[in-house]
Amino acid sequence: MTLYCGRHFSADELLMIKGLIAHTPGLKRTPLSRTLCALLDWRKPNGQLKDMSCRVALLRMQADGLLELPPSNIVQPRGRPHFPPSPATDPQRALREPVHALPPLRLQPVSAGPASRLWNEYIARYHYLGYTPLAGSQMRYNVFAGEQLLALISFGASAWKLAERDRFIGWAQAQRERNLQLIVNNARFLILPWIQSKGLASKILALAARQLPNDWFARYCLRPALLETFVETPRVSRRNWSGMGGGGPTS
Repeated sequence: MTLYCGRHFSADELLMIKGLIAHTPGLKRTPLSRTLCALLDWRKPNGQLKDMSCRVALLRMQADGLLELPPSNIVQPRGRPHFPPSPATDPQRALREPVHALPPLRLQPVSAGPASRLWNEYIARYHYLGYTPLAGSQMRYNVFAGEQLLALISFGASAWKLAERDRFIGWAQAQRERNLQLIVNNARFLILPWIQSKGLASKILALAARQLPNDWFARYCLRPALLETFVETPRVSRRNWSGMGGGGPTS
């Protein structure tokens, strides 16, 4: 058995994949991955094919010398999407009220289209890590107090291996492979620079911890059990982390 992208592939399955490639030479990589997912019944909890994971697995099999994929249709690698600043994301009037003095906070999921592009532009413009596309399962939110946008936050697939986390949970490798999908990673967290509201970050994280499991289940038919997040410790000191009320990004 060989493990790729959280799935064990038997010797017979690897032979089947090689045979499919050999006998359908005109089949490109995307339809190949979808065909394999259907044949292997490799699906997400919501029933959709895990074709993205399958494509990654096939690329890793090729890198390990197990098979030879058909040539890619992409002649030149795609560059990272660029989101130049526009007036829509220009700085606004400073807000300095503590979180308890603000209107009730709400997390609004970000849909495709203009809202998605605007979210990406804010992250590209103000987050110190910039914009990076999220792969796989994901949720993005705008955080409002009344009608005022305060912050942006996103969640995606968990880290595949993380020694400290795995020691803390205490699970065996088989348990980790089976249950890793129940962990969701906080990929980005940006409080807009002109928002200086004491206690805001903690309030947002608490709201997200309550709302995300339901939203994730509605989208993926899977309810997360644990949220993980990372910070650059030289950048975010213990004092700043405990306050987390400033305008800087935290993740």
